[in-house]
Amino acid sequence: MQLLKQLFRRKDQSSEFGTTGGRWGLRVILGLIVLVVLAGLVVMILNYRFPRFFDLDAGHKKQGVLFTETLIKITEEMTSNWLPNDKVWPTICLDNPQNFQLGQLEAVRYTVRVMRDKLSRLRTTDKIDPDTEAAFVFFSNDPFKWVLPSAESKFKAGVRSLKSYNDRLLVDQASFHPRADNLIDLLDQYLSLLGGINTRLSLAPKRHGQVLSQETAGDAYTQGEKLIQAKVPWTQIDDNFYYARGAAYVIREMMLAARQEFKHILEVKKAHELVDRIILVLDDSQFEPLIVLNGDFGSVLANHSLQLQSVLEDARQKMGSLLSMLTS
Repeated sequence: MQLLKQLFRRKDQSSEFGTTGGRWGLRVILGLIVLVVLAGLVVMILNYRFPRFFDLDAGHKKQGVLFTETLIKITEEMTSNWLPNDKVWPTICLDNPQNFQLGQLEAVRYTVRVMRDKLSRLRTTDKIDPDTEAAFVFFSNDPFKWVLPSAESKFKAGVRSLKSYNDRLLVDQASFHPRADNLIDLLDQYLSLLGGINTRLSLAPKRHGQVLSQETAGDAYTQGEKLIQAKVPWTQIDDNFYYARGAAYVIREMMLAARQEFKHILEVKKAHELVDRIILVLDDSQFEPLIVLNGDFGSVLANHSLQLQSVLEDARQKMGSLLSMLTS
């Protein structure tokens, strides 16, 4: 009998120890989960940021240096922490900065194309500048590529090409031609980019069915209006919003540089004030709501897509007026 009591006592102690050990194991697991979540939140907070407007000192610089330095500063900041190709938690969840950077990249591509085809050449029959050509190729790479090669590695190579072009400008081994026709080409590219962005933003209201596209409106060579699906999935509302913000940020900075580089042409056309108005309007594009809302017309809720569209459309119309002044 005494032996049985001792056996039961040992069994109870073993069971109690197992229960206590299991509780401690569960606590450790829960603690690790909490630490991982907190660390993820810290990483997300540190990476959730947007660039601020900057002003470069024009000074007495060689022609084209200010324009190129502005583009270098934009691309250096953009590639210092490239997010759209992230594949792991938590930065994969930062879709707002990701789409902002994609908008930046698109505006950079439009700008570099004009640098390669127009600004760095006196005539279209001239040889293409090797550094602007390399920059165009590097920035044309897939922004979502993770490895072999990674997107940021190619984009950083594009930054180095821009720096090489800028260094050659400083020693008169490269050219930059701030002619009226080149400014017209630059404005034409930005008008095209803003037009596409505004169309995406205009489709944000919660309409159903198909509507007439703006693409064929007023086109004398197009017969029959094009119908498109107007309803935008709710998951794309904030994506379009931040993409537009990113593109507008780059255009604003490059217009500020263009104001200095093309100042003689703007003086002749008396267009300085109009350029200043374009820059001021684009300043208003960098607002950031707590939540990107998609309210209906007449609703108490805002529609941030249409608010941003109105800002960018104002800038686009003023660019169109500037284009008319330059071509008159």
